[in-house]
Parts: sequence; structure tokens; C-alpha cells
Amino acid sequence: MKIISIVNSKGGVGKTNTAINLAAGLAHFSRKVLLIDMDPQGNTSRGYGIDTSLVDKSIMEVLTNECKIKECIQPTIVKDLDIIPSKLIISSFETTPEKKFFMLKKALAKLTTLYDYILIDCPPSLGVLTINSLIASNSIIIPIQCQYFALNAVTQILANIATVKSKYNPDLLVEGVVLTMYDPTSELDNEIASEIRSIFKEKTYSSRIPRTNSIPESNIRGIPVTMWRPSGKASTAYLGLAKEVMDAENN
Repeated sequence: MKIISIVNSKGGVGKTNTAINLAAGLAHFSRKVLLIDMDPQGNTSRGYGIDTSLVDKSIMEVLTNECKIKECIQPTIVKDLDIIPSKLIISSFETTPEKKFFMLKKALAKLTTLYDYILIDCPPSLGVLTINSLIASNSIIIPIQCQYFALNAVTQILANIATVKSKYNPDLLVEGVVLTMYDPTSELDNEIASEIRSIFKEKTYSSRIPRTNSIPESNIRGIPVTMWRPSGKASTAYLGLAKEVMDAENN
């Protein structure tokens, strides 16, 4: 089982859509996947049609030991893909002390034989929720929007990773970097793509997620884009990303 956090300290870079659709992509290739929504906004949960205001058992109850983790897992409309939803109250967990940093890791230890991948959609900040996720993870995937200010956030992301590695999880690795909202006809997008590859080298995925209306359309319908537009550019890109992630299984 591999546990991967989807992280970026800047919002609006395609982090949640990457979590939603990479999970669906991996399940498409018959991998058993659990998707965990650690973001209080709950957009990953809504991306699978879950009304977070009606959620009873969420990741919050897991972190506070109010229920066992297996009791909080829900199936999704995608075969081989389950989810643990979030809800707004989880933001209160950010005020808990350092001794709570390992709550998620302890809970996930009970699922080692059930899934091939666990993907965690993290909040866009290095708070208790993100630290819990990074401590529990083997690696991280960083979605980076093809935009100048998103590129500037890379320094902060790497600093946050270094902090967690030095204090809590020395084995944490960068699984890869995925470029999002990419327009191949844009000179700026191609310049940023080149800059990212110069920083992360072979860690930069070849699959680039295009800027397309099909992704927000799928969000509104509560299904992944791989189901909404299965032959579209975004779906093809996310399935390609899933293949690249799986290629690392034998490395």
C-alpha cells in the first residue's frame, strides 16, 4: 500500500481536482483506492456527490477517535474507489497540540491490506491537518498551475516538506510534480513548464492537465472527469498521470 498526499501551499492550483481524478484514474486501472478529504472546504467530497453538511462520520471522527476508520469509509460511484469525506468542523482540529500529529498515521495502519493506494487531499497550508497527512504518507504529489505566482509557491512547498522530513517523517519523498491548467499554445505556460522541469527533473510528470471546461462541469455533477468526458483531453491526461504513478510501483 502506498500513501500519497496531494499538496500545495497555494490554493486554486488544481490540487483537489488532481486528487479526485487521479484516484478515479488509478481505480480505472483496477487498483483499490481510498481517497481521504482532509480539507475543511470538503470540495473533494462534493466532487463525488457528497453533501458535506449531512456527513455523520468523516475524517474528523477518525482524528478524534470518535469512530473507527473503517466505519467512516464510503463507496463512490467509481468501482474500486472509496472515500472518507470531510466536513467544515474539521478546521477546529488545527488547534490541537503536537501530540495529535500522528493520529492519521495510526488510523491508516489498520488498512494496510485493503488498498493499493491511499490519496489524501490536503488543505493549502502547513497546519495540523496537513502535518498529519505528511507524517502518514510515503510520498507527495505537487500540482502546480502554469502561472507565475504558482511557480513562486514552490519554494514554500519545498520548505514545508523539509520541515516535516526533519522533524517527523525522514522517509517522505516527492512522488512527482504535475502541471495543471496547461495550455500548450501559451508561451508563458511552456516557459513555466520548462522551469518546473529544471527544478524537479525526472520527478516532473509528462502528463499535463489541460485547462478545460469539462473539469468544472464534472465537479458540478459530482463525478470525476474520467466518467463525465471519458474520451476528453482532461480524462486522457489524468489516466496518463495514473499510469505514470503506477509505473513507479516497480521502482
